[in-house]
Amino acid sequence: MATEEQVRESLEKVMVPVVMRDLNGLNLVRQIAISSDEVKITLSSTALNDEAKKWVTDKAKGAVSKLSGAKKVTIEFSEAKPAELNKIGNIIAVMSGKGGVGKSLVAGLAAIALQRQGYEVGILDADLTGPSIPKMFGIAGRPSGSETGILPVLSRSGIEVMSINLLLPQEDDAVIWRGPLISNTIKQFWEGVLWGKLDYLLIDLPPGTADAPLTVMQSFPISGVIIVFTPQDLTAMIVRKAVNMAQKMDKTVLGVVENMSYLKLPDTGKKMEVFGPSRGEEMARSSNAPLLGQLPLDPELARLCDRGEIENYDSEIMNAFGQALKQALAKRKPTP
Repeated sequence: MATEEQVRESLEKVMVPVVMRDLNGLNLVRQIAISSDEVKITLSSTALNDEAKKWVTDKAKGAVSKLSGAKKVTIEFSEAKPAELNKIGNIIAVMSGKGGVGKSLVAGLAAIALQRQGYEVGILDADLTGPSIPKMFGIAGRPSGSETGILPVLSRSGIEVMSINLLLPQEDDAVIWRGPLISNTIKQFWEGVLWGKLDYLLIDLPPGTADAPLTVMQSFPISGVIIVFTPQDLTAMIVRKAVNMAQKMDKTVLGVVENMSYLKLPDTGKKMEVFGPSRGEEMARSSNAPLLGQLPLDPELARLCDRGEIENYDSEIMNAFGQALKQALAKRKPTP
């Protein structure tokens, strides 16, 4: 007679169409009942249209029927809201006090670094009026789903992504919405998207401390916040506003990241501080948080982002950033 563990292992081979994650990864397996010659499996129908349910049913039956003693395999579906199925270990908000500092870039690199360490990772692009995550990852496909939920789109390396740009008729269409509509859409990306089981969900926030960041801070179980800045004096002042917001919302500042910290000259290897002396250590002290990384101006990274191939980027600095983030999460104080 087959065991529940064997059945679950068989279901790991069944990939949900479009998102291409298995049934266990999306946390759709709700119950398994085993008798002498029958295996009865209850799956959640969340975000699955009729075609997807038929596909999943056929594949699940085929996979489980190969087990010893599974002469009859029955698949049933139950209803559940996406938020009831999502199991996310850490939710990290990436924010900045102003635009143009590379916040989306840092969110993308953080997701890639963590994914390379073997974690299941997703990115929620909450910057609705300036979404750039799909472009950097080269994602053009539209999310699938049903009336019960939406399935995120998987990147080439296996990172789940949800962005408003994936839902627009044209990627360059402007999102001309007022604050309440933006806030409600961000909530829908949390409550209405089936993320499944993730170790990390990175949220790319819009710049500033207004409606959208406030919505995320209040509505999401944030594990911690990463603050992004550049070396300029004006940016440093605005960074403190973002830090103050996180602290007033009782959210842990996991660390700060200085982007565009320097340019490494190819001929000499010398570091040129294009935007002035580094403020990394200063910002870390004022934030009472570690300096997670000092990212350079890298022409190769810029080219990869323009081509939608950011996942091909590899550098010691990025790998060190991923390790520093992992350590910061391990040391964080529990969220109140």
